[in-house]
Amino acid sequence: MRVYKVEKPADKIIINGLTTLMSEQMESLSANVEKNALANTISTALNTDSGAEFFVAERDHLFVGAAFLNSGIGLDKGGAYIWLNDLYVKKAYRRQGIARKLLLNVLYWAEQKEFNGIELETGVNNVATKKLYNSLGFYDIVSKRYGRTLTRPE
Repeated sequence: MRVYKVEKPADKIIINGLTTLMSEQMESLSANVEKNALANTISTALNTDSGAEFFVAERDHLFVGAAFLNSGIGLDKGGAYIWLNDLYVKKAYRRQGIARKLLLNVLYWAEQKEFNGIELETGVNNVATKKLYNSLGFYDIVSKRYGRTLTRPE
């Protein structure tokens, strides 16, 4: 298995592979995201001027896992930090250390780029994921996340 950061700009093969993989993630979250919209978002994320990054786990030329993140600036962080939007491993490949390898690659890269921290969100009852995050030095932050979809002028 190979774990690596996707280079920008990404080609169509990478974008298509990530779209297929992340479609599964969106389905597991019951997110109603059309495949074309997801492909466009992934393509935008993998433009050279984007603050987003993808790390992938590949086995036998198949993407079996991915980490998707964005960089931001946080006053409370004293500068640049990472928001880990998604960490996903295909069901058939879980419990093989793939998520850990993805996260270790993200952490190493972020430290080399001198980010000040990394944050993420996970389900309250997701015991296995919380155990993984805690084992890598993540800790609970008490908060409640809110969101709103914005409409664009026509």
